[in-house]
Amino acid sequence: MNLTDSTWAIEADGLVKTFGANRAVDGVDLRVAAGTVYGVLGPNGAGKTTTISMLATLLRPDAGTGRIFGHDVVKEPQIVRQLIGVTGQYASVDETLSATENLVLFSRLLGLGRAEAKRKAAELLEEFGLTDAAKRPLKQFSGGMRRRLDLAASLIAQPPLIFLDEPTTGLDPRTRAQMWDTIRRLVSSGSTVLLTTQYLDEADQLADRIAVIDRGRVAAEGTADELKASVGSSSLQLRLAEPRDLGDAQAAIERVLGVRATASPEAGRLTAPMQDADRVTELLITLREAGIHLTELSVQKPTLDEVFLTLTGHGVESDDSDDDASAEPQLEGSRA
Repeated sequence: MNLTDSTWAIEADGLVKTFGANRAVDGVDLRVAAGTVYGVLGPNGAGKTTTISMLATLLRPDAGTGRIFGHDVVKEPQIVRQLIGVTGQYASVDETLSATENLVLFSRLLGLGRAEAKRKAAELLEEFGLTDAAKRPLKQFSGGMRRRLDLAASLIAQPPLIFLDEPTTGLDPRTRAQMWDTIRRLVSSGSTVLLTTQYLDEADQLADRIAVIDRGRVAAEGTADELKASVGSSSLQLRLAEPRDLGDAQAAIERVLGVRATASPEAGRLTAPMQDADRVTELLITLREAGIHLTELSVQKPTLDEVFLTLTGHGVESDDSDDDASAEPQLEGSRA
């Protein structure tokens, strides 16, 4: 039987991981179809990295089960490690070596012969646009070049499943776009990618399905369109003249529209799902009678940002789980 003879690249049922009193992961269920990009979206401390660490056999679950192409991550860790590549938030490359030397070193550690290791290194450097910098020491590389090299290293063994833990964090827009193109090419060639991210546009652009994780739990799961539809056909955006009126405005929105409005990090700005556009006029009259003045009003189609705000009550880049964030391990780039 082929090691990857399974419809599901990843199956997670009730995964739990605690660090002291903190439940970093609190019963996560996931199903990732082979040959797709699956996005895991959430703020720092949500449990994304801990979930990947358990599925990649780097942490043992305290409860629940995880399977990679049908193979149990606890009972069959050696088989699982043959099937995965992991690129973490921090590059695990040697800064004193050149790009070529790093890739040859990783290739040799994975059992490739000297000639094959050199061939593979040249091939990957070409794929990731690093050929011109192949002989330069990594201490002269930009952050984006390091991230591309770390991803290249995770692909030496050509694994059918690749875990990418926030692969574009801190990169400039051009380099992010290059990484997106690389991820699309990986999937088109038959790989499966599980991608964790804090960037809403990244999940929207790349992922076939998305799980929204907050405080160690899956708050919602589906395609980007399904998640957007869950918060209504459109959203109402209000900016108040006086931020001190925020509470009164939220109460008025809930009373008139029957929905909860969430405050954005920007003072005096509210977002509310809008099911019935006809009732907006009634809301405006109510706000005027209450002496609540607006400087801006707009109606927009829902975005993943609205989804996250509606599901969790805070923005995706906020971090209300400081204890969890400090407990969650930092997943360094690694090769399985």
